[in-house]
Parts: sequence; C-alpha cells; structure tokens
Amino acid sequence: MTETGATVSLPIGHSPDYDLIAELGGRLLRVQVKTSTCQAGSCFRVQLSTYGGNQSWNGVVKKFDCSRCDYLFALVADGRRWFIPSKKVEATRTLILGGSKYASFEIGKD
Repeated sequence: MTETGATVSLPIGHSPDYDLIAELGGRLLRVQVKTSTCQAGSCFRVQLSTYGGNQSWNGVVKKFDCSRCDYLFALVADGRRWFIPSKKVEATRTLILGGSKYASFEIGKD
C-alpha cells in the first residue's frame, strides 16, 4: 500500500477488527490483512473467519463483518495482492481469490 503513497500505521495494542490504518488521500482507512498459501487450481482460499484467536481455541468463531473495517488486503503465496473495499466482500468465512469475481481489485504481484 505504501506504493500508492499511503502512510501506514499500526494500532497500539490489540485491535480485533483491523490490522492496520492507512492514510490515503486525506482519509483514514481501517484495513484487515489476510494471507493464504491454500491453493485450489489457479485460485487461493483465503480464510476470513478466526477461530479463537492466535493463542488457543476458545470456542468462539468470529466471521468477517464488512462494518468492522474499510478494506480487506489479501496477499497469497504466489505474490498476488488484492485491496478490496469491505462492502464488496461477499463472504464471511472463506474468500476465493484468483478468479474473475474480485479481479478488478487485484493490485499487483510481488
């Protein structure tokens, strides 16, 4: 995102709803970041929901909710990246990237 001229900041402490804040064009954007190495053909399965946090399973499943962030940034194993407005994400648990549905939000490859 810094390639676009955005200033990127990390929230202090734990933020359950977004991973970073980007200032772009005078606006502050809450960004959820996801990565994936799970390839299915030419596409990647990106896990949006979380199961109990980073330390241990606590029985709580937290589904993706577009109202809790402004954008979803996804990076997959082959280096491709997407910057998707959260309101355009039509999934709450798993997102398939690499096909035509979110192609207009692909921003490049490392």
